[in-house]
Amino acid sequence: MAHNDERLILASGSPRRQALLQGLGLKFEVIPAPGREEPHPDLTPEELVQALAREKAAQVRALTGDEEAVILAADTVVELDGAILGKPADAARAEAMLASLSGRTHRVWTGVCVSRGGEILTRAEGTEVTFRSLTPEEIRAYVATGESMDKAGAYGIQGRAALFVEGIRGDYFNVMGLPLCTLGLMLRRFGVELLPR
Repeated sequence: MAHNDERLILASGSPRRQALLQGLGLKFEVIPAPGREEPHPDLTPEELVQALAREKAAQVRALTGDEEAVILAADTVVELDGAILGKPADAARAEAMLASLSGRTHRVWTGVCVSRGGEILTRAEGTEVTFRSLTPEEIRAYVATGESMDKAGAYGIQGRAALFVEGIRGDYFNVMGLPLCTLGLMLRRFGVELLPR
């Protein structure tokens, strides 16, 4: 069991992030950030995910008023040719996103913010994912499963979209929304040990 006597709050309602933290044996509370994400058109994808993660952490800090809690926030986007693909607004947009990823390599960026009191640590991790060529029928069938709708880039690598992934370079868990290797080092800075001593 991970050693975390600190109050740890995950500022995300993502079931995938929750499952990843549970897999590490962490005890944590879930308090999703309430506010809308602010647009930041001038930022690179790497900068954007860090800025959004920081905003989410600050929102939850203000909500709880607990300066001593360790707050963990994250944000994930998909980047293709410098353009950012967030969560699709509808099925048509999801199909268009998947068609653009077909037969190509894109990058998934996750920004992570861990904070306590005045100490704020942010990092971004990028993972390259290559899709095989997809037929329009495959894309329609995948979108019809509903998996696309709450995910950046309109797919979940841990679900049926695994059938599309030809290759990956970098942290697999980053594509799910939480780079665990990077996160472990960040949490250690705040006294949260993930391996028993």
